[in-house]
Amino acid sequence: MSPPLPRSQFLPDTFDQRPIGLIAGKGRYPILAAKRIRAAGLPLRIVSFAGETEPALIDSIPANEHIQIKVGQLGKLLKSLKKLDCSYAFMAGQITPRRLFHGLHPDLKALKILNSLKIKNAETIFGAIASEIEAIDISMLDARSFLDDQLANEGLMTTGKLKAGLTDIAHGINIAKGMADLDVGQSVVVRHGTVLAVEAYEGTDPMLRRAGTFKTEDLIFVKTVKRGQDYRFDVPVFGHRTLDVMDESGIRTAVLESGSVLILDKASILEKAHSLKIELLGFSAHNELAVE
Repeated sequence: MSPPLPRSQFLPDTFDQRPIGLIAGKGRYPILAAKRIRAAGLPLRIVSFAGETEPALIDSIPANEHIQIKVGQLGKLLKSLKKLDCSYAFMAGQITPRRLFHGLHPDLKALKILNSLKIKNAETIFGAIASEIEAIDISMLDARSFLDDQLANEGLMTTGKLKAGLTDIAHGINIAKGMADLDVGQSVVVRHGTVLAVEAYEGTDPMLRRAGTFKTEDLIFVKTVKRGQDYRFDVPVFGHRTLDVMDESGIRTAVLESGSVLILDKASILEKAHSLKIELLGFSAHNELAVE
């Protein structure tokens, strides 16, 4: 048996060995989070979403440690976490964006929350859900917990010498930060001082494809977080699919905020990026760009 993982820097000082309820959305993120929680020797429970959560994750856990709900069933989510005897909750993975318009099944609890919000976006909706979870004495964990080694780090993460210009990168970071602070999106694509695409509700990959339609070179993709980012439910992710879309769109530079953007399966991503001749650079909002 492998030794337990080192303690994550994102866990609260009061964290103990009580069960963690993984609220599992789409994709690889919740699968990796579940693997890490188990590797740390901690009791895991899962609340999945019908039509969203990967079947392989659901199949990996005993039936009595898993409950499936429909998207929008907030009351059932709260009851499920209690029924599974969870002391902590961990949100990982997205819900298909169109579900918020088609296929949503809001219960009375969710309708009450939605009707109380003047502004309805990911931050306000998931922030309200997190507050409801904590109101029943379940602590929300930072969704970077257990994944410390999967975060972007400062400097050039791929091999070789940085090809993109630092002035163009700095411009992209400034635009991305501004868009994030306005709650528009967390990613942009720029080229030589020009903004080609800004992420909005559609998500990162469609934005990259739009930028790729310009059929030009020296495109820079920047992914960041806003000031005061709530990491209980909003952690930006860079994975294999996004890398593939970058390649298809002719985008050869990705600039990711260090300590904030998760690079899922980081080692294999860096190896694949090298093979695709795509450079990955990590930046800190508090330091000068490091490229060595």
